[in-house]
Amino acid sequence: MMPRRAVALLVETSNSYSRGVLEGIVDYVRKHERWSIFLPEQERGGEPPKWLGRWQGDGIIARIENDSIARALTRSQMPVVDVSAARHLPSIPWVETDDVAIARLAVEHLLDRGFRNLAYCGDPGFNWSNWRRDEFRKLAQSENFEPHVFDTLTRNDAKYSWTREKRGLAAWLKRLPRPVGIIACYDIQAQKILEVCRELDIAVPEEVAVLGVDNDHLLCELADPPLSSVICNTRRTGYEAASLLDRLMRGETVGDAPVLVKPIGIQARQSTDILAIDDPDVVAALRFIREHVFEGINVADIVRHVPLSRRVLESRFQKMLGRSPHAEINRLKLDRIKQLLRETDFSLPEIASRTGFEHDEYLSVFFRKATGMPPGKYRRTP
Repeated sequence: MMPRRAVALLVETSNSYSRGVLEGIVDYVRKHERWSIFLPEQERGGEPPKWLGRWQGDGIIARIENDSIARALTRSQMPVVDVSAARHLPSIPWVETDDVAIARLAVEHLLDRGFRNLAYCGDPGFNWSNWRRDEFRKLAQSENFEPHVFDTLTRNDAKYSWTREKRGLAAWLKRLPRPVGIIACYDIQAQKILEVCRELDIAVPEEVAVLGVDNDHLLCELADPPLSSVICNTRRTGYEAASLLDRLMRGETVGDAPVLVKPIGIQARQSTDILAIDDPDVVAALRFIREHVFEGINVADIVRHVPLSRRVLESRFQKMLGRSPHAEINRLKLDRIKQLLRETDFSLPEIASRTGFEHDEYLSVFFRKATGMPPGKYRRTP
């Protein structure tokens, strides 16, 4: 009987992102060969632990956040997979969030709510923040909106203080056109924006809508108002990292090309629960759609809810959103079906019931027409 491989996880447990990565690693181990896992208490960006130079293991998954950790791991000569965007060891395999996809999803979320003033607030000390910011700027050009960008002073700067950061955020928020939708680089940054808005008596989400990234449940629910956030697929990140390490420990050659994991979706909460549209009838129609979309509604149901003829409603919808009411219903249904296929083990009849389809056959036809593949194949696609 082969002894279990010994694997160390240099991943902190202090935030939801890292805990999700660890859960994904555990998921992989349970489904494959068992490992003897060593998970020491580890501070993000801390110095390499003293035991690392003496440890006789088989492999390591690490958040390599500084050069000292990188040097220590290089000296170990063990297989290592990196789950940090810092890229202190660019020659080893690494798994990270798809930051381009995150930026696109965030922009789409705010554009769908009618915002044409969009802003991004980042921390330049993190690569992932800069990548999301850069994609935000590219999207601004393609979607024809002005990119309002503010990078705070990174926390590692000797001049950093919360008072100084707050003053910079306040000055920036006062300059922004309103209503505006702000994408924060992650939930902690979004929480800071909400606090400054409260001190400036800026209404959220009526004047400023705020969207975070990571969907840290405690942070988002403790925020005032509760924070909408992009849901990163952290379990998949951990699972892919464990798979790469397993291959390395078996002697396979694994390249240094990044494995980028796309986000799952957006958890909408009160901080973006607004529609930045000047037409109150279209706003009322959109609210009706969002509240009843999974009840099998059609355009006739919407027309009964608003004081407009079908022709006028469709004309105003097209002018404001660039799509018809029917297309909006289908878009929301498709997004929800995709989410349930990715995140749950629900059967197709159950998903059909939850998304307003009388039969799962109708759902399958709808999904295949919209995506070009059956629901089962989509669910199996990584």
